[in-house]
Amino acid sequence: MNPGFWKNKRVLLTGHTGFKGSWLSLWLQQLRADVSGYSIDVPTEPSLYESAAAGEGMTSMMGDVRDLASLRAYTEKTAPDIVIHMAAQSLVRPSYVDPVSTYDTNIMGTVNVLEAARHADSVRVVIIVTSDKCYDNRERQNGYREDEPMGGDDPYSSSKGCAELVTAAYRNSFFNVADFEQHGTTVASVRAGNVIGGGDWAENRLIPDIVSAFRQGTTPKIRSPKAIRPWQFVMDPLNGYLSLAESLWSDGPKFAGAWNFGPDECDAKDVGYIVERLARGWGNSAGWRHDNTEQPREATYLLLDSSKAKSKLHWLPVLELTTTLEWVVEWYQNFFKTNNSRNMTLDQIERFQQLAEQG
Repeated sequence: MNPGFWKNKRVLLTGHTGFKGSWLSLWLQQLRADVSGYSIDVPTEPSLYESAAAGEGMTSMMGDVRDLASLRAYTEKTAPDIVIHMAAQSLVRPSYVDPVSTYDTNIMGTVNVLEAARHADSVRVVIIVTSDKCYDNRERQNGYREDEPMGGDDPYSSSKGCAELVTAAYRNSFFNVADFEQHGTTVASVRAGNVIGGGDWAENRLIPDIVSAFRQGTTPKIRSPKAIRPWQFVMDPLNGYLSLAESLWSDGPKFAGAWNFGPDECDAKDVGYIVERLARGWGNSAGWRHDNTEQPREATYLLLDSSKAKSKLHWLPVLELTTTLEWVVEWYQNFFKTNNSRNMTLDQIERFQQLAEQG
């Protein structure tokens, strides 16, 4: 990623008030981009967006990606060069409770972002953020590649597979690389692993649940300690998204398509490993226990093959998992001491960028 590229670039982020969206908003502001955000609300209390004052350095509108007219008007008003679509219903368990809203947000929201970009003359690059769960998961032990079938056994996962199909259809129909000279816009989709980092407060997600329990002096109950996931620090995939955007800008037709940004295979660990090391880093005799109650089905094994991004974008994960978990503990313990996350978040962004530049 080239920091100088982003100066004065007009970037529209959907879902900018969420966990990943807040990190990316702050990073782009540090890179001196002209950032606009479009989100339905601030999704959690507390929230990284509010505690880090992420909205102070950008233009922001509270709007629903399911509202095409509103989204189109805001896109035309802000005239972005680059659109990064992150707004989503992003959790498996709530998708069982409200599958209709999950499908509506994740599928029609994607349609509307692409449709708004199609009618905005300013847009040159569109990146649609989906999920590693978009693949037809066969519970195998080798990583999924970008050309493998979409699927999903739960509403959330299948909605992300559908969002990928929508993106491919729009790319082939309206943003075809063969017609690039006419439309001038390139579209890519990106799939990351289980992203972790400070400032995630979502309900029924591993890190927030563990941290909240440790904070209260209680023992967290872990429902799937043997489930293996591709864990990665939040800025690693964001670094991939920005690197991809730069390549799409300079040579779009060669980089349009789908991209995985997952951790190295050695950082795919089971949930029990994560909890043990977080407890060790937290101190104060923190521990955990297994929740044996019946749970909605989730995949137990899921890995990504990111060789395409490594070979064609020269992207590599920056933080190893052990360091990531140290940074997670550092962030949350600092937040509980200060009730302010801006300085710590900006500090970790700066440290990450320095490590990335060192290679």
